[in-house]
Amino acid sequence: MTARSTLMPFPARLRTELKIDPVLLTIVLALLLGGFVILASASISISDNVTGNPFFYIQRQLLAAAIGAVVGAACLFIPMQVWQSMGPLMLFVGLGLLVLVLVPGVGYEVNGSTRWVRVGFMNLQVSEPARLCFLMYLAGYLVRRSKSLREEFMGFLRPMLVLTLACVLLLKEPDFGAAIVLLATALTMMFVAGARIRDFIVFFSAAVLAMVALAVTSPYRMKRVTGFLDPWSDPYDSGFQLTQSLIAIGRGEWFGVGLGESVQKLFYLPEAHTDFVFAVFAEEFGLLGSLTLIALFLALLWRIFRLGKRAHDAERFFEAYLAIGLGTWMGLQAFINVGVNMGLLPTKGLTLPLISYGRSSLIITLIGIGLLLRIHHELVVDAKPVNRKRGRSRK
Repeated sequence: MTARSTLMPFPARLRTELKIDPVLLTIVLALLLGGFVILASASISISDNVTGNPFFYIQRQLLAAAIGAVVGAACLFIPMQVWQSMGPLMLFVGLGLLVLVLVPGVGYEVNGSTRWVRVGFMNLQVSEPARLCFLMYLAGYLVRRSKSLREEFMGFLRPMLVLTLACVLLLKEPDFGAAIVLLATALTMMFVAGARIRDFIVFFSAAVLAMVALAVTSPYRMKRVTGFLDPWSDPYDSGFQLTQSLIAIGRGEWFGVGLGESVQKLFYLPEAHTDFVFAVFAEEFGLLGSLTLIALFLALLWRIFRLGKRAHDAERFFEAYLAIGLGTWMGLQAFINVGVNMGLLPTKGLTLPLISYGRSSLIITLIGIGLLLRIHHELVVDAKPVNRKRGRSRK
């Protein structure tokens, strides 16, 4: 008898007291509160200069956090079986969003990239909800087609063709960073699900060749690569962002210059409140503060992957693959953001989860956390014996 056959009935689940993972929630709150503090510091100058309100960006971020917390809390009351059954719908929603943003007059352009659509009072970066939709679809596919995935190349190729289409649409925006994160996350989920190594080698080789070709044939991407390899050769043009980031990190030394005392955020470092917020954090809190922040992200990943393993051991494979996907996405995005700030990777427009300014990213990340907390709840509740006498009729 599998774990699925002994699950508590849906109505009983709604009446069950929620079982929240206190460690996961504490880590998320620590990162979120730390993000508010450093964002307020990093954005105060540019907020005042652009809008006349020094708290403009932090106020918008707080509102996004409230929305994400409410929607994430709502996810706590939706059984994972519901999400699993909606896999094909999630696929169409994700592809629909990526197509919608490319429609003239619908997509909103910022700095040469068309990544946003206007939704009420905010611009929604469609790659964020689309990524979550694709992860849900893929987790369901890996459960439905597990035998085909392990034994046939077509079982591996089908979802990769769909995700390749998604990556092509992301590159049309263009959003190279989001395409890389989506593809790497999908490959990780499929590896965990038992896909054959030779299938990985074939697809990975083709993907690397395609990415190299894109970088070589695109002047602005090639400029980013050359600027990353030697930013000091052109510190006032292609290497400007990275050199200013390295200066900020260097100024922090061991203990930092103090909260609010950053110099680089005063219009020297571009995007100090978004893509390069880690550099401002390192300047104000130093090496020890930076290591603490990285340790919090590592603790977050440990908790998420541990949750995925628990779900796998309980034969809750959809939940296991989804948890692995969410953890890989958040961890990879954090790694790329910090790597870019430190000059280890070429510049990419990716936020630092829960820290950088970015309302779409924050909302979707908190929804992902809500799903993880729901997985924990179901694992705890379904591990307990169910009192089935209440539902029996008397004879």
